[in-house]
Amino acid sequence: MDMINKRPGLAALVAFIAGLLIGLVVLGWWLFPVQFTGADPAALLPQYQAAYIRNAAELYSFDNNQEKLRATLSGWGGDALACELAQASVDAGDRARLVAAATIVNGQGCTGLAASGDTAGTLAPGVVATVATDQAAADTGSSNLLPLLLLGLLLFLLLLAILYVWNRRRTLLEGGEADAPEYGQPAPVAKSSRPSMPGGGVMPAAAPATVALAAEPMAVPIARFRTAYTRGHDTYDDAFSIENANSDFLGECGVGISETIGATAPKNVTAFEVWLFDKNDIRTITKVIMSDHAFFDDALKAKLAPKGEPVLARESETIVLETATLIINAEITEMDYGAAADLPDASYFERFTIELSAWAKEGDAAATGKPGEGEDLLRY
Repeated sequence: MDMINKRPGLAALVAFIAGLLIGLVVLGWWLFPVQFTGADPAALLPQYQAAYIRNAAELYSFDNNQEKLRATLSGWGGDALACELAQASVDAGDRARLVAAATIVNGQGCTGLAASGDTAGTLAPGVVATVATDQAAADTGSSNLLPLLLLGLLLFLLLLAILYVWNRRRTLLEGGEADAPEYGQPAPVAKSSRPSMPGGGVMPAAAPATVALAAEPMAVPIARFRTAYTRGHDTYDDAFSIENANSDFLGECGVGISETIGATAPKNVTAFEVWLFDKNDIRTITKVIMSDHAFFDDALKAKLAPKGEPVLARESETIVLETATLIINAEITEMDYGAAADLPDASYFERFTIELSAWAKEGDAAATGKPGEGEDLLRY
């Protein structure tokens, strides 16, 4: 479908060639071949024309019906062919019948035809039939060869179209991978609004690292944050401050545990919540990212409904949160379910990584960062 939208001309060419193959070869030559009806004797092969003229001449010698003979031989050169056959014939009776037939049709017989340079008049007896037979064989061979040549040409064009589409698709895919944006150098580790470990201790190497990626110019987010959860991090709740290029505070976003399942330790997280706070908006937007089991469990889904809009967790899925002046794209970059005998399948997360990309809406207060504009919106 994308190829049709991007390359309509090529798609039309491929459709035309495919339709031509089906319509001409399959339907026209195989299933429903063309049949000729109502043609005059001029469409017959030479040997059949000779038999037709001789039969007409012989019939005339019996019934003397001149009108019927004229209707049979006139209008397509039957009289001239009768003279050619008469000049090549060795049978005096046959030659007389043919000359008489030509005379009835044209009124002058075969006078002067012998010196007109016609091939039949200069050939020895019996050669005319041989030439006609050879010509018929050549015509038959040509008629059988033409469909094969056309079919080969159509198949060649179809092959060229397929190769072009395949090469074009590969070029687009390689170009898309080469042009994919890369993240900038990581900035210092963002601080969480809540302690990462009980007692304020240092997070061990196995715990997830939360990194804020540097903002890039032009059509890129003003901030990027990546946060990861590993089972056993029961206090997982990361928050990030969103600032513009002038270091003006615009809002906050974050990810934390929303719901667990089972009573074992460590906790079995079955849902996360991702949220966005905008200083220029009175709302805090929250969406609940649920495991496969939680999303399709009506009771659990109803329990989590007050916390925010439910979203089924899928790898590479992007969840959009939007406020008055900010937009967050939360992309799930990695997720793995744990397995326990006493819990349903796909009910809790073993690992979960999500990336938050923040944009300031163009022309809004968040983009300018001017003091006082947020307070005006709040007073409104």
